[in-house]
Amino acid sequence: MTVTAIVLAAGQGSRFRAAAGADRDKLLADCAGLDGMIRPVIEQVLVNLPVRIARRWVVTSPERTEVIRLAKAYGCEVLLLRSAGLGESIAAAVAASGSADGWLVVLGDMPFIQPSSIERVIDGLEDGGISVPVQEGRYGHPVAFGRAFGSGLMGLTGDRGARPLFAKAAVTQVQVNDPGVLWDVDLPRSLNFAPV
Repeated sequence: MTVTAIVLAAGQGSRFRAAAGADRDKLLADCAGLDGMIRPVIEQVLVNLPVRIARRWVVTSPERTEVIRLAKAYGCEVLLLRSAGLGESIAAAVAASGSADGWLVVLGDMPFIQPSSIERVIDGLEDGGISVPVQEGRYGHPVAFGRAFGSGLMGLTGDRGARPLFAKAAVTQVQVNDPGVLWDVDLPRSLNFAPV
């Protein structure tokens, strides 16, 4: 199955800015990746995407020139959007990406997800279903949606994500041993990955 990755990077990161300073963009904050290399958060996310994902979209705001540059450097198409939230970003990216076997929704502030976990989520996807990683009984990210969810994804609005679609689907729970699927960078201290 060929899925299109949608990396959501249009949020303002207000909690991070409140703690680190109004001029600090969490997506550009340096952190040590799973390979030990220091890169900006958004670049770590892009590095972790498996090679098999040929089509990649990054949704971000027009003023984030460095995010746009990094996205293009990693072979991503860029959708510029002043987004009202996750739902709007997902809807716009699915509409822009055209036909696909499915979509993998990736959060731009989750730099510590193992590529193997992403592979397993894709492998668990069926056309009429949703595939989600589960770490210690909790749903994580990224989440893959089959082709049948195209119209549902394009109908999302505001800041509500795609969780309401789970009620209408066969959800494949992919058990992983990967704390990174639950770890987002909301605050500066989250840049130091310390899985339990």
